[in-house]
Amino acid sequence: MSFTQFPSSCFRTTPIPTFSLPIRASSRLSLLPDFSAKSLNWVFSGAIALTLSVTGAGLAEAKVGVNKPELLPRNFTPVIDVAGFLSDGQEKRLAQEISDIEKDTGFKLRVLAQNYPDTPGLAIKDFWQVDDSTIVFVADPTFGNILNFNVGATVDLDIPRSFWSRLAGKYGNMFYWKEKGEDASIEAAVMAISNCLREPVGPSNCSEVK
Repeated sequence: MSFTQFPSSCFRTTPIPTFSLPIRASSRLSLLPDFSAKSLNWVFSGAIALTLSVTGAGLAEAKVGVNKPELLPRNFTPVIDVAGFLSDGQEKRLAQEISDIEKDTGFKLRVLAQNYPDTPGLAIKDFWQVDDSTIVFVADPTFGNILNFNVGATVDLDIPRSFWSRLAGKYGNMFYWKEKGEDASIEAAVMAISNCLREPVGPSNCSEVK
């Protein structure tokens, strides 16, 4: 499970890396530091920059950078499936759910399904206009756990970091997606994120993966 929060570039070998920004309760209109394009280049050059095991066993090797804008769709969509995990109907349902999330919460969820190195890589940054309010969810079975997340600084203020590791542990583990299918893992994760983002910010928000 990859978890990379930007703009910080500090990591440790635990389920959730060390960040420069403190966790604190906030409204969803919080003012935040300027976004760092340099760190995004690192994060998105392979769509997965650094991978951490859910158990915190160690830091995986960074992958070679990829930038393939030719793999991007012609028109904007919050769901890009270059791996063929999702049906057209599933993509439409997820796109509608993501649109509703953004309308209701202000957070931008973006989903990329890939099999590294077949990925648009760095090209998704500009295509999606990734910023501090963006969650980039990369579904890639390369490292065993299919759920990988790059989380913007605004999101990190409101959503407990432990939520992402619990989410990956429940729906991203190899046993789950091999039995249910990659598409089932992706859909379940999107709905769990939707439920979490809609909860009021507080000490117990997102304490369960639903």
